[in-house]
Amino acid sequence: MVLKKKKEIQVDAFFLDHQQLEKLQRFSKAEEQNLASLLLRCAQLSNGIQQIQCIKQIMPLVKKMDQNSACDPMVKACLDILGETYFSLGTKNPLKKVLASSLNGLPEQFMTLAVQSFVCCLGEELKTTDVYLYRKVLDNLASCMEDFSLGRASIKNLFEEVLQFLQKSLLDIQEENRQNNGNRIVQTQLMHDLLIAIKVSMMFVQKLQENIQGSLWKHHKSFVWQSMCSLLKSSTNFLTDATLLQTVQTTSGLAVILFTKAMYEPVEELPSLISDLLLGSVKHAGVPVWFVNNCGTLCTEELSDSVLLFLCHGALAMLEWKNGSMGENGEQLLLDIASVLLSLSSELKESSMATSLSRILAIWTNSALAALVSASPNLKIKLNGNSDVIGKLLEYIYTHWEHPLDAVRHQTKLIFKNLLQIHRTTITGFNEKSDPFFARLIKHLLSLEWHVKGKYASLGCLVECVGTENILQLDRTIPVQILDVMNDQSLAPYASDLLETMFTNHKTHFTLSFKDSTWIDQWHDIWVSPLLVILCEGNHDQTTYIIDYYLPKLLKCSPDSLSYMIRILQASADANQGSRSTRGALGALMACLRTARAHGHLELSNIMSSGLVSTECIKQGLVHQHNQVCIDALGLLCETHRSTEIVSMEEMQLIQFFMMYNLNSQSPSVRQQIGSLLRKLFCRIQESSQVLYKLEKNKTKQELLENSTERHPLGILQQYKDFLSSVCDRLFEVLFPGSSHPTRFSALTILGSIAEIFSVPKGQAQVFQLDQEIDSTRVRTLIQCFTSTFEEVKVLAFGLLMKIRDVALNLQDSENLDLLFQAAMDLSTSTKPYDCVTASYLLNFLVHHEGLQRICLGKRVEHNPQTDEDTSVSTVEKNTLSVIKLLLVNVEEEIFQAKKSLLQAASSFPMYGRVHCITGVLQQLPFNNLTLVTEWKEMVARLILMSYRLSAVVSPVVQSSSPEGLIPMDSDSESVGRLQMILHEIQPQDTNDYFMQAKILKEHCKVEPEKLSDHRPVENICTEMRGKERQTCDVTAQMVLVCCWRSMKEVSLLLGTLCKLLPSQATSEPSDGLITVEQVKNIGDYFKHHLLQSRHRGAFELAYAGFVQLTEMLSRCNSESLCKMPEQWLSCVLEEIKSCDPSSTLCATRRSAGIPFYIQALLASEPKKSKTDLLKMTMKELMSLAAPLNESSSVIPQDMERCCSVKLWSFL
Repeated sequence: MVLKKKKEIQVDAFFLDHQQLEKLQRFSKAEEQNLASLLLRCAQLSNGIQQIQCIKQIMPLVKKMDQNSACDPMVKACLDILGETYFSLGTKNPLKKVLASSLNGLPEQFMTLAVQSFVCCLGEELKTTDVYLYRKVLDNLASCMEDFSLGRASIKNLFEEVLQFLQKSLLDIQEENRQNNGNRIVQTQLMHDLLIAIKVSMMFVQKLQENIQGSLWKHHKSFVWQSMCSLLKSSTNFLTDATLLQTVQTTSGLAVILFTKAMYEPVEELPSLISDLLLGSVKHAGVPVWFVNNCGTLCTEELSDSVLLFLCHGALAMLEWKNGSMGENGEQLLLDIASVLLSLSSELKESSMATSLSRILAIWTNSALAALVSASPNLKIKLNGNSDVIGKLLEYIYTHWEHPLDAVRHQTKLIFKNLLQIHRTTITGFNEKSDPFFARLIKHLLSLEWHVKGKYASLGCLVECVGTENILQLDRTIPVQILDVMNDQSLAPYASDLLETMFTNHKTHFTLSFKDSTWIDQWHDIWVSPLLVILCEGNHDQTTYIIDYYLPKLLKCSPDSLSYMIRILQASADANQGSRSTRGALGALMACLRTARAHGHLELSNIMSSGLVSTECIKQGLVHQHNQVCIDALGLLCETHRSTEIVSMEEMQLIQFFMMYNLNSQSPSVRQQIGSLLRKLFCRIQESSQVLYKLEKNKTKQELLENSTERHPLGILQQYKDFLSSVCDRLFEVLFPGSSHPTRFSALTILGSIAEIFSVPKGQAQVFQLDQEIDSTRVRTLIQCFTSTFEEVKVLAFGLLMKIRDVALNLQDSENLDLLFQAAMDLSTSTKPYDCVTASYLLNFLVHHEGLQRICLGKRVEHNPQTDEDTSVSTVEKNTLSVIKLLLVNVEEEIFQAKKSLLQAASSFPMYGRVHCITGVLQQLPFNNLTLVTEWKEMVARLILMSYRLSAVVSPVVQSSSPEGLIPMDSDSESVGRLQMILHEIQPQDTNDYFMQAKILKEHCKVEPEKLSDHRPVENICTEMRGKERQTCDVTAQMVLVCCWRSMKEVSLLLGTLCKLLPSQATSEPSDGLITVEQVKNIGDYFKHHLLQSRHRGAFELAYAGFVQLTEMLSRCNSESLCKMPEQWLSCVLEEIKSCDPSSTLCATRRSAGIPFYIQALLASEPKKSKTDLLKMTMKELMSLAAPLNESSSVIPQDMERCCSVKLWSFL
């Protein structure tokens, strides 16, 4: 069981202005607490929660005052301030509700003064003329009318003023919305304000109806009557305005009916008027003039489907359907509404309207049930199950019970459920067994295929009406049929819900029918036995879904059935032990036990001590050949509904047994489940140990002597410690060099959980600490895990080392540290790509060691002595700076060598490894909290410059027309000519003969010399390089390509990292941050150049990753020139595409290469809440480029232009 953490409540404190504070100080007394001093102290608090506590003290203090205090100026001043405070608070601030609740208890003698204060404050609020401040006034009006006696009294005193404000607010907001047509953001805000205004107007009419229905306002020239007419007219306009939000129209439909109901006389004729409106048969002769004047559009025009729908909703929600108060007219209106709604069901297909229709139909069924309580025989006949109305409702249900929207499906189920109740209400002497309507429904539903999802919910509703037994009499195999369907996950939830309804109803039926428990065997035969058969022999999916969806519900209904399951499965466990594809009886037993324990229906110690389930049986499950049986057996030991349940010695021994055989599982999902379950066990040990520590602390010596025969808390804690220690021994034991990836993954995952769960918080005893189990050998074992070719193993090992960082680093002496650092430097220049990843993790670990800077100094790294003297500089920052300096010196030397020979670089010192390590160590650096800012500025500048230089060396390869095959050698003479053309295309920096002429590989030198005479001399037919160990090696095209595109990748990621880590520093002033505006612009130009010219997919995809980080930073920065750069770049590239310049370097082949990525990154930089101007501009340009010209036109569009635009369309 998981306990959710309590969400911390945030309360904004209120503050008083200078005049209010002075007033309180004038009346407050230092020697005793009065109301003024209490309010003053409350206002001086900055914590909203504390202010709430202070406000709650007001009423007790006020109640202690005598009768004469009502004349005290101090009380008047305090009530004025309380009123001003109330109206200043936001509607969602808990302080507002607490203040209202307190003032509800105000003694009678102070009410007159309080009402005067609140009337004054509310009067000031109602004088607001700014449309955009109306919302605050409306919220305050709504708050005053919600269970706040003082607020309602104030509104009654200002009745006409409030009515005038509501009338004015509706008109003003409507006009403001019209004037802002096209401004979506402003219009959305105004729509919500309008919605609140309509709701507050309705609340005003409902709450203060006695004021409205007084004798004065019924005169058609009175102010109140004219205001009500204005409200009705505005609501009608909103109802028929299709440009407004649907919620505004829906609420307006409610308002129209409510206002009409308040004004119409005689009320008995109102249903007839609404029926005529819905059916379009209004006769002006019988309709009041004021209604025609204000709701003329509803009387004269043909109403749209949406208006009809909202009027139906208003009638159902606002009219009284109980007790037959509306007579025959009301009954006819109910039938007319049903007719209109069902006719709309075939017209309204849009999702929001379909949802509204289904909800309103459900409301209609509730209204029909209410009306039938005191309905006439005629209505009962017309709502009988055999009537046309019910028949059409059933058609609607069958059509919509598998609707794609959840809301519609849910409402459809509710409609069907209410429909059954409507039929039962219309029949006197109802008998579910003999009723033909129910019999017909059951027969129809059972005849449908089980893949029809709507069938399940409807059958469930029928079960509640007629009972499970009556349905099973028609077909006893229904439970088995439903269980067979549960191999489909999409049907499993529906099937399990139906089964739960059926077996719960069936159990209730048996319990009421039989006095003893003889019925339980029959119930087991129907509901439990088929389940056990499928668990033993069913396929994996079916058994999984049954265990997840059905078994917990069955055990919840009948926990005692578990003993029956255990008895049946134990009896057949030896004969049916399962296989790799089936669980068998043993697997089924483990699944049942695990589910029962996880849901609190089983105490494992009880069944093991009673011999119901033996230890050997669980051991067989732990090593079963079926993976899921092993997991279920482990889950039985680890999962429990109580997080503080003590782990028994038997459970710990079984866990150790499990770990002997299952750490090397080949299935990733099984490994993840093992890690998750063991984590639950460790959490249980940790939480139960805290309980044991508290028990031990609270026990007296006498209690310890008296309970000497029982398990002592200290004894259990020692068992926990020994168990966890043995687990760690086992896990480190399997991490030997050469161990398999699954074993390493499992062991490191479990060790990481132990380190995390048993960390030592301050002031808390801990049963186990992983630090105490660590020695130099085990640290070396974890470091060796960095050599794994699987990155997830490196991640887990590094994470674990960071958790035990202090111990792990202290165990590294200077000699060992030197060896590790040298190994990292060597691996950073390896020709194997995964070696540089190993080097990066190793360096990230070593930068936390205080002795690393000394080693870097020994490598002739530039050093500033002042950094040693500055104690405020963290070890990580100093070491990171030193490591990056050393890596940078090395990579700069290698770039210099690569300019001479790219072949030599590819075979001996590929530069991408160094850059990868630089990026890696930067990731750990807290750039928001640096001390050596000046040195880091210089370092960032050097890193950017190095990135450009490295890119210049390797980019010719990835930007060529054929990057995958670009090396000036090949295996046959035919390809050499093509390669020679590619060499002329690029302008490399390599100064040796690498790019000068094409060559043929040595191992393919069977070509006759005369065939090569046109290409190169025969003697220069092989490309050999000498590696670090001086051995001769052939350099392949793949080696050069890997070196180049990986270098481009790492450069892009490094530049992207610099942009990502330094978003807030890129301001308009170069000196304000670690990176200047000019550097940011240059990085942008770099990405632009390479995204638009790279042909190798790996290169431009990774350049895109870095470019996105840059564009996101640009959209957030404060510099206006930087913010506009994405728009400028986008305009330039679109213009270049349109220009069709023959000298353009844009790529029309290879799906336009990096162009789509470049444009996508620029479009993604737009803020999500903006008007998406860049996207609109881009789409407009692409449409004009991609559209074919008229046949009569003599202008033929350029191929590159059309090609790029079409590809960009498909990409975006």
